[in-house]
Formats: sequence, structure tokens, C-alpha cells
Amino acid sequence: MAEQVKSKQRVADHGEVFTNEREVNAMLDMVKQETERIDSRFLEPACGDGNFLAEILRRKLVVVNQRYGKNPRDWEKYAFVAVGSIYGVELLPDNATECRTRLLTIVEDAWKKAVKTSGDSRFLNAISYILSRNILNGDALTMLAAEGNPIIFSEWSLVTGDKVKRRDFRLDEMLEGNGEHEQFSLFGSSGSAITDWEYDEETRSFIPKPITEYPLTSFYEVMNCE
Repeated sequence: MAEQVKSKQRVADHGEVFTNEREVNAMLDMVKQETERIDSRFLEPACGDGNFLAEILRRKLVVVNQRYGKNPRDWEKYAFVAVGSIYGVELLPDNATECRTRLLTIVEDAWKKAVKTSGDSRFLNAISYILSRNILNGDALTMLAAEGNPIIFSEWSLVTGDKVKRRDFRLDEMLEGNGEHEQFSLFGSSGSAITDWEYDEETRSFIPKPITEYPLTSFYEVMNCE
């Protein structure tokens, strides 16, 4: 776990203080059941270099190991689902890069232990691509990416076999219709009086229509579906 403060200047400029391991685990234990659901989605709007997301990923991969450790292909498929369920926005670009690298390293280490020589060589490239889409440099307050465009997240849904469906959504549109007393769920809303939204069977809630939908593709080939 990294130090809580990288430098006094960063604290002064950005209020950057990292949550330590004890607090991370105490907070995640409050939603322990969700952290152990492989497909339960988490969004960290100020993810730093990934203290929360790294621990969530570790917990999910423990479950993947327990359920699919004897089948390398299933292990890869559900590890993909676990990574695809984790999202982060980070204001500082170096932190965002460190977070992606950190999460990739966690997956790579677990993958090498689980599948040994039976893994698919495309797997880590697919995971790296997912992290490039799910951990973004931007401002969660303005909901703009670093280049000034709206933050866009990809939803990754396992459909059948090794096939996944990718749909892209704007973060600001996903937050529309969620009042201050409503619980926000990534890719799902409790609001019903919403125009240009659709009912999603997976989340059993209303979500905005995606800005882009992609054809089904193998999770090993997601980086080729642009």
C-alpha cells in the first residue's frame, strides 16, 4: 500500500491524501457481499492510484480462484468480468496511469498462478485494454475527461460462451434522473419518468440509451472491436 501523502505540494495543490489499508478494508467490509460478487460494479470517482480498486479486484479474484481455478479458460473469462466491473476517474494523470498498471499487475500475478502454462496469450492484452477504458483521467465533478470531452465508460456484458457485448455511455447521462434521495447504480437508475432511456434486463432498471453499441466479440479480442 502506498504512502498516504506523495508530497506536501500535491496536498496543497490538489488535496491529495490517500486512504490507508486499514480504512480501505474497513469500508469495503461494510459492503463485503458486493465485493465478493464477480460482476458487481464499482465506480471510484477519485480513485488515486487505486487503493480501493486494487482491494476490490483482489477480493473478486479470490472468488474467481475458488470457483474456476481448475479451468484456465473459465478463470480467464470470469477474471475478465471482474476487471470489467471496476471503474475509476482520477484527476491527476500520473495517478491514473499508476492505477491501471497496479490493477494489471494484480491480474497478471493471479493469472500466472492460476493458469500456469495453459493460459491464452491474448488475455493480458485484453485486460490492459479494459483498464484503458475503465480507469480514466478526468474530473468526476465536471464529468469531463482530461481532454475536455464528456467522460465515457464502456459496459462489458458477458453474453454467451466467450462472447461479450460492449456498450458506451456518457457518465453525465447515466447520472441524470437520480435525485438526492435515490441510490445511484452504475449503468442503472431507479428513476422511471425519464425520456430517451430504456429498461435494462440485466440491471432491472432504467438506463440511458448507449451512445455506441458494438457487435458481440470474444473477450480475448475486445481491443479489436473499435
